[in-house]
Amino acid sequence: MNDPRIVLVTGAASGLARGICIDLAAHGYRVAINYRASEEAARETLARTRAARDDDHALFQADVSDPAQAERLVRSVEARYGRLDVLINGAGDIIVKPFTRTTLAQFRQMIDGNLTSTFACTHAALPGMIERRFGRIVCFGMNGSSHTLAARNMSAYAAAKAGVVELAKCIAIEVAKYNVTCNVIEPGDIREGKELTRDQARSIVKPRNPTGHAGSWEDVAYAVRAFIADEASYITAQTLSVSGGLQEAYEG
Repeated sequence: MNDPRIVLVTGAASGLARGICIDLAAHGYRVAINYRASEEAARETLARTRAARDDDHALFQADVSDPAQAERLVRSVEARYGRLDVLINGAGDIIVKPFTRTTLAQFRQMIDGNLTSTFACTHAALPGMIERRFGRIVCFGMNGSSHTLAARNMSAYAAAKAGVVELAKCIAIEVAKYNVTCNVIEPGDIREGKELTRDQARSIVKPRNPTGHAGSWEDVAYAVRAFIADEASYITAQTLSVSGGLQEAYEG
């Protein structure tokens, strides 16, 4: 198609999701940038996204852990652009705390911020994608989520991310016949490179993976583009670790 693909990136005020916005804009996508609270940070994302490629990129405020707000977000994006082609479920809180000190409220925060947000945004986006017979959905686990590897001090977060992986795979097999794919990326050894370029991460950050260099948002963004390409219709229900070969549970 001649028009740019419309992509919604949730939780994009900073971090990996910000980098994904910048990268997708540079490669011709029109980006709807979701943020929850920090409008100032979101405007920085918007400015850098427009700098990558000037287009009708725009900000959309919503707390996607609330299903009603997630629904309104998707409808707002569709109203502005006429459709939604790609959903990047980048939103997700993290709590690093021993299980015995994790409260029920914090557990629910992890579930809602990571798993419920993915469910709600995807549930809202799918009808339009199915009707148009095109859709690309990318979700995020943590390194090791697909194997439910134990992660010290991250019981609530790890449980939520494992749920995201299973949810995504189940969605994928239900909607595959409509040319809609749903895949998962598990970032690893990128935590300190979330705001760094690939070259900066390699020169500044001490690596923990077999490649001998740490990853950056550019590495994750490359994987996102591979999953969402028009040509990627035969790749679905997959989990890709972007971790330099790291074989242990690791967030970010």
